[in-house]
Amino acid sequence: MSETPWFEGLVMPALLRHARTAYGQAMRGALEAAGFDDIPKNGLYVIGGLALGAGGVPLGQLIRELRISKQAAGQLVDALVLRGYLERAADAQDRRKLTVKLTPRGEAAAAVQAAARAEIDARLVASVGAEDVSRTRRTLAALADIGRSGDDEAAAAH
Repeated sequence: MSETPWFEGLVMPALLRHARTAYGQAMRGALEAAGFDDIPKNGLYVIGGLALGAGGVPLGQLIRELRISKQAAGQLVDALVLRGYLERAADAQDRRKLTVKLTPRGEAAAAVQAAARAEIDARLVASVGAEDVSRTRRTLAALADIGRSGDDEAAAAH
């Protein structure tokens, strides 16, 4: 008689939350060990996301992606600026808008974060194989697209 896997009884949102914890714990632990122990909640998303973009990101885009209020996003950016991870600048195309970009300290933290993420990715591939990881990425991207289409529908209704 075969035993039912532990994850079969979990709904998808709970499973996603548990899975996300592996990355969060690894990245937070690596950052703390490297002396970056003052990054606030949601700061990992901002630092990691900015590391992928060149030349900064418009503040408005960052607020939309975080799905938090403008006030909460502003407080997060303020904290990251005060702690030396980000700098604000006027947008080169539109001086009325602000962009944020990583400072050298932010870039160093992003590198530590990326290394920790890569370690979890490697462990995941070793556990289930590259094909399953690729399939999971496609599945999660499809789920993200469903969420985005819901955002588009909500925006159209207003």
